[in-house]
Amino acid sequence: MKKYSIFSLARNALGFHEGWEQAWRSPDPKPAYDVIIIGGGGHGLATAHYLAKEHGITNVAVIEKGWLGGGNTGRNTTIIRSNYLWDESAAIYEKSLKLYEGLSQELNYNIMLSQRGVLNLAHNLHDLRELDRRINANRLNGVDSEFLNPVQIKEMVPIINMGENARFPILGASLQRRGGVARHDAIAWGLARSADSRGVDILQQCEVTGILRDGGKVTGVETTRGTIKAPKVAIVTAGHCSVVADMAGIRLPVNSYPLQAMVSEPVKPIINCVVMSNAVHVYVSQSDKGELVLGAGVDGYNGYTQRGSLHVVEHQLASLCELFPLFSRLRIMRQWAGIVDTCPDASPIVSKTPVEGLYINCGWGTGGFKSTPGSGWVFAHTIARDEPHPLNAPFNLDRFTSGALIDEHGAAAVAH
Repeated sequence: MKKYSIFSLARNALGFHEGWEQAWRSPDPKPAYDVIIIGGGGHGLATAHYLAKEHGITNVAVIEKGWLGGGNTGRNTTIIRSNYLWDESAAIYEKSLKLYEGLSQELNYNIMLSQRGVLNLAHNLHDLRELDRRINANRLNGVDSEFLNPVQIKEMVPIINMGENARFPILGASLQRRGGVARHDAIAWGLARSADSRGVDILQQCEVTGILRDGGKVTGVETTRGTIKAPKVAIVTAGHCSVVADMAGIRLPVNSYPLQAMVSEPVKPIINCVVMSNAVHVYVSQSDKGELVLGAGVDGYNGYTQRGSLHVVEHQLASLCELFPLFSRLRIMRQWAGIVDTCPDASPIVSKTPVEGLYINCGWGTGGFKSTPGSGWVFAHTIARDEPHPLNAPFNLDRFTSGALIDEHGAAAVAH
């Protein structure tokens, strides 16, 4: 076996990166495209990927004001599940989970999917009844879900605090074994590479400053890199969706909030599933690098900051240490926040708009990452055919005037 000195390793590490082919192109904008997608996060890239793959529409531009995956895609906690309460939600999230299960092969890119299971804890009688209701609803919709008693929970997560004097007694949990985590940046990179290989232009460092209209029809966008024309424009900008939609004269029923997360210093493998608690408002998983990935709920105020507030950090760490006392010995390594967009019913908008040729995909709240491929799949269908797919038809913009809301506050009460 050939041996290397530390100096030769350092020299080769630097030298071997020279001349590497880029994973995707960085072209100049064309004067016009068939479709413009505003937002280069997971949902926007998934939309471009499926427009090209499923519908043969390749004259597409994905416009991103920063770098790919630099928004919520790179600022989440990577949890994937489909155990939502209502039929409409379960259907679209289950579609997304099934796409995730084959995405590494589809993209020829390892997304590091780990279906380690997602536990939702019950701490009181109300929690137990809510879990029972959701488990039965999931099973009726063909979504895997089961109930674990305290003994089974302790067997699965030996380090959890199940003592008699626990501040938050654990009476049971729901378990979706197909749930888990995936690598967030791998999702963005794999989708970008696939879309680019099919002819999609990915335009980074290109901020949209205006949406062009001719009467009731969209005609293109103004950007920091010039005017770009298109008969179809799709807004997929997560926390900034209401700001961008306002450029077209559309007011959305959406609020934006900071959503915090953090990671601990790395340790050896100690927890092999995702543990969540709506009542206590904390959740935890362990990354491939050994860090504990921690999160809680959104901050209690509207805003576009990406740092969050201290009282949320204090509350979730106190709750975490009650559930897992041994974690109190760890140190937090870094903390960040994303900007989540939430609708009044805690469900997304994937819809046409009153402006012809303008489409909107937003309002995923804390469920954006887990819905990435499913969201892109149905949104691509909506754009290509100018009509919703049956999976996203219930998530239309008109439901806020018709009253046909999909109340998922119970399933989306904690950021996950």
